[in-house]
Amino acid sequence: MLKDLSEIFQKDPRHFFGDSLVTLMNVEVSPDLSLCRVYLSVLPITASENVFRRINDRKGEVRRLLGNKIGKRIRKIPELAFFHDKTEEDASHLDKLIGGLAIPPEPDDQE
Repeated sequence: MLKDLSEIFQKDPRHFFGDSLVTLMNVEVSPDLSLCRVYLSVLPITASENVFRRINDRKGEVRRLLGNKIGKRIRKIPELAFFHDKTEEDASHLDKLIGGLAIPPEPDDQE
């Protein structure tokens, strides 16, 4: 699913995402293949609301293109749900927190 969706988005990224840089981070498919959760990372972060509005408006088109790609391998084309993947944002926030800690230097053992 991840490979097929990335191929769909790579063909015409401006149509789906506008001028934002979007990375397909992860895909989770339910066991019964009824739902596919797609996690996207959006840069700049301020454009994420616009990107998700655009992609949700085109969800039917993405599902149709996905069905054309996987229709012969799978019987049921899952519904798509798009989510913001915040892994990198959380990591950046933790780096800032750790970098801002006032940790005193270790005492010298020469005494």
